[in-house]
Formats: sequence, structure tokens, C-alpha cells
Amino acid sequence: MPQLDAYLKKVRELNGSDLHISSGEVPKIRIHGKLTPLKEPPVPPERMRELIFELFDERRKGIYTQRNDLDMAYELPGTARFRVNAFRTRKGPAAVFRMIPEEVTPLEKLGVPMIVLRYAQFKSGLVLVTGPTGSGKSTTLAAILDHVNTNMKKHIVTIEEPIEFVHKNKKSFFTQREVGVDTETFASALRACSRLDPDVILVGELRDPETIGLAITAAEMGYLVFATLHTNSAAKTVDRIIDVFPEEQQNQIRLMLSVTLKGVCAQQLLPKKDGKGRVPVNEILMGSTGLGNNIREGSIAKIVSLIETGRGEGMQLMDDSILQRYNEGHVSAETAYLFGHQKQRFQHLAPKNTTV
Repeated sequence: MPQLDAYLKKVRELNGSDLHISSGEVPKIRIHGKLTPLKEPPVPPERMRELIFELFDERRKGIYTQRNDLDMAYELPGTARFRVNAFRTRKGPAAVFRMIPEEVTPLEKLGVPMIVLRYAQFKSGLVLVTGPTGSGKSTTLAAILDHVNTNMKKHIVTIEEPIEFVHKNKKSFFTQREVGVDTETFASALRACSRLDPDVILVGELRDPETIGLAITAAEMGYLVFATLHTNSAAKTVDRIIDVFPEEQQNQIRLMLSVTLKGVCAQQLLPKKDGKGRVPVNEILMGSTGLGNNIREGSIAKIVSLIETGRGEGMQLMDDSILQRYNEGHVSAETAYLFGHQKQRFQHLAPKNTTV
């Protein structure tokens, strides 16, 4: 049994989310969003190398040795599945393990607005779930796909690096492909996707112009495409997609996106006021004729107004969601101010002597 398993079991026992283990450092577990050191001695570099190499097959050893960086999944039966990033620091080898629940948590238990299940009803188009690393994007997407799986007869193809949630077939059935194992790149998998006869496609991350362009094209071809980006608002998401392309291609991408973008769910996780866990806050944008017009005209700033006027349809700004969590007593005034986008809306909650 790999000796790292003992550390990974502690993540589960302590209700943590991540294990950080690095050469010359005391291992740490993230609990309720905060890193907590274990009562263990620092791990020497040669010991750290032994620990992570126990998890690698020969192919992965070769990749890590060549690149000094490797993404993979690791399953500890009876405990959990983990997303692993092994890398090097100036002190030596290191790794971060993110725990993935064995069962998909339904959306209503996550605390994410139920309106996002409307995304699952679309027959085609592009839906983006966005937010910083560790904001629960994959968990929210897994819940949406599980809703499809439970209620519809669809073929769902996922392209991930690595595969995180392993879905069991219900009414739908899954084809899950791991980049670096089952396919060479996100782009190559997307090119081949139409031959798999999918209804729904999940792209783990839109990392480069080629993958973004292929995802938009797949949505234009009539597939329902879900994907993630590291942006924290709907307007910034649209900007990021367009700006990643050369200027001479941006008008074409703007036109394609105006037709295909059906929704954006931006997400953050805020620490709870009682210190026991975190709570999601979400910005919700639904596709509409107005959204398409704004994207075509380059009026990205008007997306904020579009969300404000769409509150009756379930749309909401990130700041509205944060203020709601504060008013419900879930987060502190300081947390609401810290995470709020338009600071003037939160000035009355700011610590003393703080100015906008």
C-alpha cells in the first residue's frame, strides 16, 4: 500500500479538502478553506520523491521526470478519489491532492441556485461554469450532469485532465476520456467527438484558443457543451474568450459566441461565519436575444445591466448573492466586503478605517 495513503485518509477523517505535501515542509491539510499543519516532521526531498513515485506507473514516471509536472487521478478504495498535481519546487518534489467525493452531491445540497438546472434543458449551446481554483466548479458541473443522467436519455462525453467524478450510468450513459491517457489533448478529443454521437459534451477546462474555438464550434453544430474557465463574472468570461484570440479573428468569435452562449454560472466559495465550512455564491447569466446582441456589438459592460433586469428570470449578480449570504447570516461583514466586486455596495460592512 502506498505510504501516502495514510495522509490521504487523514484528509477524509478531518473533513478536509486538500493535502499539501512538499519537500522540506510539514504536510498540511486544507480544512474549511484554511491550511492546517499536521503534527508530523518535515518531509525530506528524497522521501518525498519515494512517496509520489509509488503512485506512478512507468509512463507517468517518464512524464514527471521530463516535465517536472504531472496531473493525474488517484483512487483510494473505501476512502475517496483524488485529483493529483505532482510538481517540483526549489526544495524538491511536491504534490497537492484534491479530494473528490465518491458520490455526486445533488445541486440542492450544494447551495447553488436551482435555476442552473435550466442549463441542462438546452439541446445545444455553450454553458460555462467559472471561478477561481478550488471554487467548486467541477462539483457544480457534476451535479448538473447527474441531473441529466437521472432524468434524460442522453450520451454524455467528458474530456478531462484528469477524470474527476466517475459517473455511473442511469438513464443516460457516459463516455469519459482522460487527456494524456485516452486522448492526446483536449483539442484532439474535441475534433473526434462528433464521431462518438454525443448529446452532451463536458470539456474540463478551456485552456487555449484552439480548444475554445473547437468547443464553440461543437456548440454551433448542435451539441450541448459544458466547460470551465478561471473567471469570476459573466462579463469577464465573455471578455476572456474573445481576447484570447488574435484581433483578426475576434469578430468571427464574437459572432459565433453570440449565437452559442446559453449561460454562465460564476462561482466562489466563501468561509462561513461560524468557521465550519464554506458556502457558494454565484453570478447567474442566462442566454437571451439581448445577450447575443451585446456580444455581437462588443457591449460587454451591458451584460451587468442585462443580469439586473433579468432578476425575475433567476439571474443574479455576484454581489447580490454575497449580500444575500450576509443577510442570511452565513458570512461575516468582513468576508462580504472582502469578496464583493463593487466595494461601494459593501462600504457599510467594511472594517473601520477602510476606504474604497
